[in-house]
Amino acid sequence: MRTLLITGPGGSGRTTVAAATALAAARQGTRTLLLGADRDDTLGAVLGTATGPAPITVEPRLTAWRPDAAQGFRTGLAALQDRAASALDLLGAGRLDPEEATPLPGADELALLRALRDAALAEGPDQHDLLVVDLPPAPRALALLALPEELRRYLRRLLPPERQAARALRPVLGRLAGVPMPAEALYEAAARWDLELAAAEAVLADRNTVVRLVAEPGPAGADAVRSAALGLALRGLRTDLLVANRVLSEDTPADSWLTGPLTQQRKALEEWQGTHDVRTVAHLGRDPRGTDDLAALDVPGVNPDPSPVEWPVTDRLAEDGVLVWHIPLPGAIRDELDLIRRGDELVVTAGPFRRIVPLPSALRRCTVDGAALREGTLAVRFAPDPKLWPRSR
Repeated sequence: MRTLLITGPGGSGRTTVAAATALAAARQGTRTLLLGADRDDTLGAVLGTATGPAPITVEPRLTAWRPDAAQGFRTGLAALQDRAASALDLLGAGRLDPEEATPLPGADELALLRALRDAALAEGPDQHDLLVVDLPPAPRALALLALPEELRRYLRRLLPPERQAARALRPVLGRLAGVPMPAEALYEAAARWDLELAAAEAVLADRNTVVRLVAEPGPAGADAVRSAALGLALRGLRTDLLVANRVLSEDTPADSWLTGPLTQQRKALEEWQGTHDVRTVAHLGRDPRGTDDLAALDVPGVNPDPSPVEWPVTDRLAEDGVLVWHIPLPGAIRDELDLIRRGDELVVTAGPFRRIVPLPSALRRCTVDGAALREGTLAVRFAPDPKLWPRSR
């Protein structure tokens, strides 16, 4: 299944473009699922039909679905309390009624990731050929896309797998202490969460998953695109297109008040065309509503055969024997880059974004020898550690 993740700065029309893209694919014969994340149902307003927690058929071969984060949170809370019943009873804690629970921050993101995973794993009549996801605005979308990897890293740090070898001793320890030991359930829950997060992470890392940026050409849009492209690159997520939305007509009279915005638009488009594959969508002169307006937008289609992406680029052996790791970071600024080696991990900071990358086994036996940013690629040099690399005779 192809997965197309669509995001962009707030107010750029990303929901409209996502709906129009899904509609066009469905009318071309592709079984398409359109997944929305907005509580206010802006997706339904664009489609001209309300969307909700149950998938609805908009047209033949087009299904729309907006997961209910509140219901998912209540269900998860009830299950958590059932699994932790012994610990709650030990503490004398009263249980929460799921109906009185208000979703905590992050519930929307977790609900969307769960829906993304479920859609990718669906079989039979629920299976689709294309999944179009209307992500939140770019800053929130970047945090959401990083969530599976980061949460799995937290789990491994808090509950290292090697410590689970002592689980067989926990019943004995419980009898000696005279109190229930909830650690077994804790490890079981951690393993279950890790599997769920790994499934969502696998969808994002799949070669058939791409991100499409949507922005309105102008100064604000140009800044947002530079930031979003850098954040996506740091995560190893590939963008296929940049959709310039609401593009004004070049036939605008010279004395029109639109001359200023048109000049800004041309400047932004020229900048984007030098670094992205840009497709334009004309301004309809009104807010698109309903399938007829969406069809009139003439949005770009979906690439049926995406090329694989590799991040970081495969290690290369320099002439002096130093291993070099190449990390693509288009748009990165040298003064906003930071690199820290921490144990077997490399902490890379680019502007407002940061990623902690586990090093492959060969590089764990090396020391960082230096780094340089050239033409949008960060090259990190690793020198073999004499204490860990045997000398050849």
